Amino acid sequence: MPSILSIASAALVCLSAATASPHKQPAQNQVDPFFYKGFDLSSLHILELGNVTYKDTARRNATRPAEDILGDGGMNTVRLRIWVNPEPGQYDLAYTLSQAQRFAKKGYRIYLDFHFSDTWADPNKQFTPAAWTTSSVSALGSDLRDYVKSTLIAFKKGGVDLSLVSLGNEIRHGMLWPTGYVDVDTAPTSARIANFTNLASLWSNARKGVDDAVKAGVKKPSIMIHIDDGWNKTLQLDWFGALTGTGKVKAEDWDVFGFSFYPFYGTAATLDNLKDTLNAVATKYQKPVHVVETDWPAICDGATAPELSDTSVPISPAGQTEWVQDIVSVVKGVTGGWGKGVNYWEPTWLNNTGLGSACQDAILFSADWSGWPNKIIGYSRSSVNMFAGK
Repeated sequence: MPSILSIASAALVCLSAATASPHKQPAQNQVDPFFYKGFDLSSLHILELGNVTYKDTARRNATRPAEDILGDGGMNTVRLRIWVNPEPGQYDLAYTLSQAQRFAKKGYRIYLDFHFSDTWADPNKQFTPAAWTTSSVSALGSDLRDYVKSTLIAFKKGGVDLSLVSLGNEIRHGMLWPTGYVDVDTAPTSARIANFTNLASLWSNARKGVDDAVKAGVKKPSIMIHIDDGWNKTLQLDWFGALTGTGKVKAEDWDVFGFSFYPFYGTAATLDNLKDTLNAVATKYQKPVHVVETDWPAICDGATAPELSDTSVPISPAGQTEWVQDIVSVVKGVTGGWGKGVNYWEPTWLNNTGLGSACQDAILFSADWSGWPNKIIGYSRSSVNMFAGK
């Protein structure tokens, strides 16, 4: 997720009951052929509570639920973030579960994004929940394990089978700071394994929380590790090598790689570099890879447009579609068929249109605020159909 202010069917990867290890990755020909085409809709209901409605311009401006408009355009997955103890209604368990129930009833797969924080978690901040014990790594890990277990059980009791679960959001610099902080940008390779020890211990406890929930009757979701800078092959290989190098986390402990890939990461954030990175990771680990966050501007003035890594793509709704469809092509072309999903970040967020970039507007609806505060309308752009036929 950018640094501002981030299913109903079977799991992505089926684990073989005949294997000795409970986390063993299946053979390639057993990988679920399903391709995740998703949108993060975490803020949608908060906007609806603020008198926002959505209009389908392809249906003569009919008022429709945003997920129906996006579903017509090819969406099959909804991503939802969850915070630990935020202000009520701010992505807490009750709010997120209710939204998961809403979207799951319509047949969308649900991808749950644990932030392990009371607020935003991303590469620049990973605040430990205020109520959790920080006296030791083991005590903090115990709180984390219990939280993952209880959350997954709550979704089970609420009638939602989760397809994907990300244990942490963009954890390039670790999570649950300061205990789980890692410095991958400056530490020499020889120091990175020691640097990762606390993070590996904490993440392992989160993973054990999933196993605890499964033992309590929860259907196992596919487990994701999500970090940003999806274009940076050296970072990705070093990072996962350091994590597993601790001996506390094994490659079979997670099922899916999730990467953020935004066009405003810099000039190196190119599709060619993304392709190189995804191929390298998939070849080494033989696991599915997803681009789980991206966006592209519909509007960006001349002062901010140079931040974009690919100036050949137009700044327009058509450019939004082109950018995402190019990413889909890259992901689907990953060696071994391991490319399994693309997710666009927060397309309905009418009061946060820049979505973390310097551009004015990267969402998929054009906002009409003329009736504020009683009536705010989002008119669908052609880019709501970016996944159509893909």
